[in-house]
Amino acid sequence: MNEVIQNILNRRSVRVYTDEQIRQEDLDLILQAGLYAPSGCNMQPWHFTVVQNPELISELSVESKKEFADSDNEMFRNMANNPNYNLFYNAQTIIVVSVEESAVTAQLDCAAATENMMLAAESLGIGACWIGLVIYLFEGKRVKEYSEKLQIPKGFKPYYALTLGYKKYDAAKPPKRREGTVTYIK
Repeated sequence: MNEVIQNILNRRSVRVYTDEQIRQEDLDLILQAGLYAPSGCNMQPWHFTVVQNPELISELSVESKKEFADSDNEMFRNMANNPNYNLFYNAQTIIVVSVEESAVTAQLDCAAATENMMLAAESLGIGACWIGLVIYLFEGKRVKEYSEKLQIPKGFKPYYALTLGYKKYDAAKPPKRREGTVTYIK
């Protein structure tokens, strides 16, 4: 089977990592894959902030949990109130994905870049997980403070994060795909 297709089929959200930091050359390749994602009008409206400082990663997890502790979503509330839950699954590296606020297709462009990075990580044997719940912190009252801490450029908004790390376990068998999601018109 084609390697690209095989990586797409093998990729899973990884939530258990070793304590080993990923190699810089692998991180550089993952970031390059994100930079080469398609974007509306070729605006390339993303900015990636690589965080490998354990204290800052922990702070982002704790503060994000505080923001969604009162969510209308019961599952989110339960996660936020669980003292053992780490939003970033103890990953040694996270990438905060920010977007240029004036971009026409900002969310779509950043999603494409994030998926590119996840597929690149899989091809290198590195686990990844897309972290959307951090948006509670980035849309909360402390967004300016955290934008400064994360050195987000002016005119950009932090949007979500991606965890990266070496997989502690092999990925589980993929869940069965939902049926009835493709229609052919010939």
